[in-house]
Amino acid sequence: MLQPTDNQPNTQKSQYFTNPNSQATNAVSIPVEQATIGRSLVIKGELSGAEALYIDGRIEGKINVPDHRVTIGRNGNVTAINAREVIVMGKVHGNVQCSDRIEVRSEGSLIGDVITQRISVEEGALLKGNVEVRTAEPKTERTYNQVPSKPVASETTKAASATAGSA
Repeated sequence: MLQPTDNQPNTQKSQYFTNPNSQATNAVSIPVEQATIGRSLVIKGELSGAEALYIDGRIEGKINVPDHRVTIGRNGNVTAINAREVIVMGKVHGNVQCSDRIEVRSEGSLIGDVITQRISVEEGALLKGNVEVRTAEPKTERTYNQVPSKPVASETTKAASATAGSA
């Protein structure tokens, strides 16, 4: 195979580097944006955000991530959660509200009230509290170009008001 010499510019350099010891895989993984709270961190106060959250530390306060997933790791310890989806592998001691689902894994414990659409509790998990499973609220179609109609008074109402006005 012909190789470019040192005095000639190499216009087709490879943009990719390969490790000869690595094995090629066909699986393509999409990176998930997720914030992480490590096991040595302690947060006192309310936590809110707009991305998925993985907690392996302790949070003493409410977690409010209504459109994303909150995962409580094996070392995690939290008090209250409001999220779209919650996965509990650690400890939750407080109320949990999920707009989609909650999953309590076998090593997880949840002591508090739960409001969700779907729930999954593995064998060996601890769940103590009230559980309210709600159905999904139907999305109503709303047309923004419509003008609200005014109520039309009935003929008897008009006649009664005309009579009352003349007396």
